[in-house]
Formats: sequence, structure tokens, C-alpha cells
Amino acid sequence: MRFRVIAAHAGSWPIRTACRVLGVSSSGYYAWRARPDSARALANQQILTDIRRLHASHHGRYGSPRLQAALRAEGRLVSRGRVERLMRGAGIRAIAGRRCRPATTNSRHTLPVAPNLLDRQFAVTRPNTVWLADIT
Repeated sequence: MRFRVIAAHAGSWPIRTACRVLGVSSSGYYAWRARPDSARALANQQILTDIRRLHASHHGRYGSPRLQAALRAEGRLVSRGRVERLMRGAGIRAIAGRRCRPATTNSRHTLPVAPNLLDRQFAVTRPNTVWLADIT
């Protein structure tokens, strides 16, 4: 992490001064800079490219569980934790859906109300004489 800070500020601070302030050797910094990326870092870059592509193709709605399932469907076996970590590092977040707004009954309407034909007379003498339904 310190080496990345030094590399980011290399244009404004001398390398040796930045290394001395951060407590690292300048030879360690130059060795870090010359070292190639690890296989895991390269794989992470490829996975992150796929995550960005899938996230954009689903209009930003997919989070880590669905992106991990989409990657698995494409044949890339990665854990959800790895997808979460890469998304967090890249600042990728899913767009939350809209909350459902409750629709309550408007009792103060001017529409006709159906008559109460049963009038709470639940005792019937034979089957199929009274049928009831409830929409709640």
C-alpha cells in the first residue's frame, strides 16, 4: 500500500524522500515496481472486467449474489465474497429497486356499493344455496 502511495505521488515528491517519510527502502520500491503482477491479480482484473460488463448489461440492478450466479453460468467459478470484494474496491453498487407503496382502500368514493344480500344470515338449509367470496 505504501508503494502505491509513492507511485501516485511520484510526480510531486522525490522517490527517496517519499520512501524515507513512509519508512520503506527505495530499493524495495523499485523492486515492487519492476515485479510483474501475480496470477491472482491478473485473474482479479479479468473477473472485474466481467463484473463491469454484466453489471452494465443488467442496468446496474445486479448485486454480488446475482453477479456471482451470472459468472457461474458463464463458466467462471468465483466465490461471492471475491465478487463482493472486487465490487467494493471498484466502487460498483447495485441500484436498489423502488419500495412498494401500499395501496389502501378509498372508502369515500361516489361509486355504487353492491347490496348485502346475505345480511349476515349464515344458516342455510341445503348446499349450494349461498356462495361467498372475499377479495382480501
